[in-house]
Amino acid sequence: MQRDENIASQAYLLLDYTQRLDRHRDGRRAVHIHLSRLKPQNRREQHIRVAVNTFQEIVSQYDGQVFVLSNCDLMFLFKDAKISDIDDAVMRLRYLFSEDPLAQGEDEEDIARFCTWHNIQANYNAFLETVEQLYQEEQRRERRLAAAAEAAGEVESVTDERAALTPEQLGRLENFLERADLSSVLRRQHVCAVIGENAPQSIFKELFISIGDLATTVLPDVNLTANRWLFQHLTQTLDLRMLRLLSRADDSDLFSSFSMNMNIDTLVGSDFIEFDKSLRTGSRGTIVIELQPIDVFADFNAFMFARDFAKEKGYRICLDGVGINFFEFIDRKKLGIDLVKVIWTPDLSNEANQARHEELAKHISGMGKSRVILSRCDTPAAIRLGQNLGISMFQGRYIDSLLQGQRSYIPAPKMPPRRRAIAR
Repeated sequence: MQRDENIASQAYLLLDYTQRLDRHRDGRRAVHIHLSRLKPQNRREQHIRVAVNTFQEIVSQYDGQVFVLSNCDLMFLFKDAKISDIDDAVMRLRYLFSEDPLAQGEDEEDIARFCTWHNIQANYNAFLETVEQLYQEEQRRERRLAAAAEAAGEVESVTDERAALTPEQLGRLENFLERADLSSVLRRQHVCAVIGENAPQSIFKELFISIGDLATTVLPDVNLTANRWLFQHLTQTLDLRMLRLLSRADDSDLFSSFSMNMNIDTLVGSDFIEFDKSLRTGSRGTIVIELQPIDVFADFNAFMFARDFAKEKGYRICLDGVGINFFEFIDRKKLGIDLVKVIWTPDLSNEANQARHEELAKHISGMGKSRVILSRCDTPAAIRLGQNLGISMFQGRYIDSLLQGQRSYIPAPKMPPRRRAIAR
């Protein structure tokens, strides 16, 4: 079979691998994970990377091979494995994507929408036919994209016509970040306790670097987020710059009672240790380290090591960016964390869903009412619902607007998109 070099290689490699299995079928099975059916925001490159990592631990154990198709589907082939072991990995993936409709429901047909199992040993020809269809579909998809690009003359983003960040620009940007004073793009947003109709009381403030303002200042004609892999690398660099900025800060507002979103690799790195050495006595207990679920569950052993390292020093750990559907799978006590930050969505205000509200309230009570933060609260309705569920800590633009009337509060600027929503 001739390979068209313009076609993405993974479907070809899967077909080639399957053809070579014709004489080695014994004990072979496969599971096809239909990630292409996820909503677009749930199948970004970092999500696919975590999905692949879920199977990496058992690839060598069961003579396995993982293929990532251009439509984001995964095909995992293995030999002589316990079905229960593979099923555990599949279920972990479903929990990771539990916010998405594809991963919801417990009936057999619900699970079948998420993944398809193949017995290669018993049904080799049927599996080969499936793989050939996947390859042909990928060829057709690539030809449609090529035709569309040729018809248009070029492929441009309809929402952002700026050029994507290149490796060379990333290198220059990182050199700039080494020397630049980032205090002008440092933003802070308070997490507040709101009891009844009382005014919000600040508990701590989240510190983050505004990617939007950074882009405007340094590379106004470049879309920093267009290339996900380069942007991921950029955010790791910004983690380190944030630590150095805080280590040298002369603003007393940055000495204690704040949180910062960080990846696990940074948390156990040398820059964090240097930052830790710079802290004043007694301040560690007021600092919260926020971690993203996709980072935590990508390598759970690494998370546990980082968590124990940070908690031993006195820091508090918050699981940030938890969707409401994923929230019910979170056991704060078993994870050994202090806080969980849940994302507010307007559909939570559906008063007809009383039974759902009762389930959430029960889960919040078991987790600890003082351990849950409702974030992205942009309207009074978010606060009211959160209070009805038993939540007393809130964060968002509506909280900012309430704080603006308090003389002791320095109002935060209009919040740009938070970088971690993209980076993690």
